[in-house]
Amino acid sequence: MNAFRTYLLRFIDFFYPPFRRIIGLQTFRYLVCGGSNALLNLIVFSFSYNVLFLHQEINLLGLTITRYIAAYMVALSISFPVGFCLNKFVVFQQSNLMGRTQLIRYGALAITNIFLDYSLLHLLIGYWKLWATPSQAFIIILLSLISYFYQTYFSFKTIRKK
Repeated sequence: MNAFRTYLLRFIDFFYPPFRRIIGLQTFRYLVCGGSNALLNLIVFSFSYNVLFLHQEINLLGLTITRYIAAYMVALSISFPVGFCLNKFVVFQQSNLMGRTQLIRYGALAITNIFLDYSLLHLLIGYWKLWATPSQAFIIILLSLISYFYQTYFSFKTIRKK
């Protein structure tokens, strides 16, 4: 894991110099990691929606869900662990909170984002009849902005020792 993290940091930091005057290194790393994870989420969502789930409604363990919610569940099952690892080991590696605390806080944010994402998906696609993939892309951008501040100042904050 350490060798992979070192390689990943070197790769990301290689592209940082042109942005040095605009944003800090941690923010740049967050944008790259978060953007990559958001892109992964969107690709998995789009693939699931357009290839895996072709019926309007999916029967899952006796529950009937729409195909866009099924696609969201698949995308989340991949992007949640990837996102946590990128944030913990690449973006906010200076955080001195216990890993368990970070995971619980990250999970609380994820639950909030799930509720917001679910609600916004139903609003944009279910009621307003907008296209699924652009709607999910818009939601990802909105929730990413909110998440950045939550993670910086709560989930992965650094506690100053006295």
